[in-house]
Amino acid sequence: MALASDRGFPDFESLIEYIRHLERRVRELEVERNALKRELDYYRSEVEKLLSPPLIEAQLLEVLDDGRAVVKSSTGPNLIVHVSESIERDKLRPGAIVALNQRGSTIVEVLPSHVDPYIKAMEVIERPDVTYDDIGGLKEQIREIREAVELPLKRPDLFRAVGIEPPKGVLLYGPPGCGKTLLAKAVACHTNATFIKLVASELISKWIGESARLVREVFKFAKLKAPSIIFIDEIDAVAAKRLEVGTSGEREVQRALMQLLAEIDGFDPLGNVKIIAATNRPDILDPALLRPGRFDKLIEIPLPNDEGRFEIFKIHTRKMNLAEDVDLWELALKTKNATGADIKAICTEAGMNAIREGRTIVTRKDFLKAIEKTMGKLRSSREATFTSI
Repeated sequence: MALASDRGFPDFESLIEYIRHLERRVRELEVERNALKRELDYYRSEVEKLLSPPLIEAQLLEVLDDGRAVVKSSTGPNLIVHVSESIERDKLRPGAIVALNQRGSTIVEVLPSHVDPYIKAMEVIERPDVTYDDIGGLKEQIREIREAVELPLKRPDLFRAVGIEPPKGVLLYGPPGCGKTLLAKAVACHTNATFIKLVASELISKWIGESARLVREVFKFAKLKAPSIIFIDEIDAVAAKRLEVGTSGEREVQRALMQLLAEIDGFDPLGNVKIIAATNRPDILDPALLRPGRFDKLIEIPLPNDEGRFEIFKIHTRKMNLAEDVDLWELALKTKNATGADIKAICTEAGMNAIREGRTIVTRKDFLKAIEKTMGKLRSSREATFTSI
């Protein structure tokens, strides 16, 4: 070997090492080639997607005896189409969402069920953190709503044993800021139910038929998230008394109301979905909404009395650093006709008064200044009594 090296040839060990190097290099190139092949396949599939015609979303209405299907296209008309052989027949059920090939109008895919993005955008709280201890002055109302909503969700066997049905819907009515939304959230918290909050005006669309569809989607989503509570605030926006109408907008509001009534009628009173609605104007609601079997439990949420205001002050000041001269009962007596929202604003303003003066302790003077500022512009409408239904 030494002679071979002297003549300019590599020795045997060098050859072995060089061969191993080449083998490692071949393996690296194979790995790189496979990675590039996967990348090429990916881009080819993307190009095919870009060049392929778009699919049309449709809802399956019926499967015919000859193997074809009747679908309602998202573009409008009902179509009789063929079904691709790759589709599993047990997935073709009425109501399923399918994809149609635009060229041959053939069902090529069964799409998974989905929730309308507009419905998902509504306030959905898996479990609100509001409890009954956060509500002051509504002991009787808390008892009533617990019997109407919480008890049927937790103990439906009691109602079956007695042989009665609980209310399908609960209507909370009274002045704004008195705790209607808080009450609904507290019930959802104590029942571990999903809380779906929407304002009734969100259900109204300028497109014909879209409002009724949104109502259906809300109730469908509630059933999917059951146990759940649907809280419809300002329900008078869609449930006002029906009169002679002339505009398409008013007719669309009526379609939403009729769909809402239909959804409530289709509910099982002992089911896992409950409906709570709130309004400041119970006098303008359509009688069809308030008949027995729909919103048949009406709970008035009035302005808090002296004791109620005292309890609300205790709730909103329990985390505040109060001076010894602060008398909550005195504050309650000085805030006649104040709502729970007003009292919360007063407590916040009193705290801000202390911060402005560089203090961390809130005094009686801070509260008196806050009461004067907040209650000074109390509108006369707050003093109006709500007509009992």
